[in-house]
Amino acid sequence: MRGCCLPIVVAFGLLPGFLSAQIAPTTSGSSRPITSISTPPAAVSSSGFSGGASAPSGYILSPNDQVGVEVFGEEDLRTNGRLNPEGNLSVPLLGSIHLAGLTLTQVASRLTELYGRDYLVNPKINVVLLSYAKRRFSILGQVARPGSYEMPESNPGGIDLLEAVAMAGGYTRIAAPERITVRRQKTSGDQIFKVNAKRFTKGSGGGFLVEPGDTITVGESIF
Repeated sequence: MRGCCLPIVVAFGLLPGFLSAQIAPTTSGSSRPITSISTPPAAVSSSGFSGGASAPSGYILSPNDQVGVEVFGEEDLRTNGRLNPEGNLSVPLLGSIHLAGLTLTQVASRLTELYGRDYLVNPKINVVLLSYAKRRFSILGQVARPGSYEMPESNPGGIDLLEAVAMAGGYTRIAAPERITVRRQKTSGDQIFKVNAKRFTKGSGGGFLVEPGDTITVGESIF
């Protein structure tokens, strides 16, 4: 009799340990199998637009700049396009909106105001610069290749005068770097700068900044 009961005692002694490896208590006090699934979060870009230009802080939009506009949660309102020659962009529901002269932050604030006024409650809007308008300067006179040149994409707002000269092939043999004239068009009238580039050293940071639309004329040496 004692021998036949021993296996039963051993079996019951092992049972709690066996169960503790298979089940765990829930907050309700019952027990159920545990399943653990680890799913890494998906990568989410800051903007739904691929590519894009790296706009410097405070960059001001001008005609022919390409921008993208997205309204979070409103896929139908997402758009991208170039500002027309008047500086306007066609935006869903709002029509043609003048954006030239504004920073990206100001554009987002402007569109938030317009969408929130008549169409959306607390809209969240992101505006990105997708590509710059082509910005050019002209260089004439005593350089190897006079003509019109595009600003580098890395410096769309302006380049050093010596870099502009280098893009045009450098000075000619009879050039006078101390007699350079830069004409700059402004709404209030043209500005004329007399520049002595002989004093400049490339990369020193002490040169003259050439802006889009400038016309540079390199003078000729007087013998």
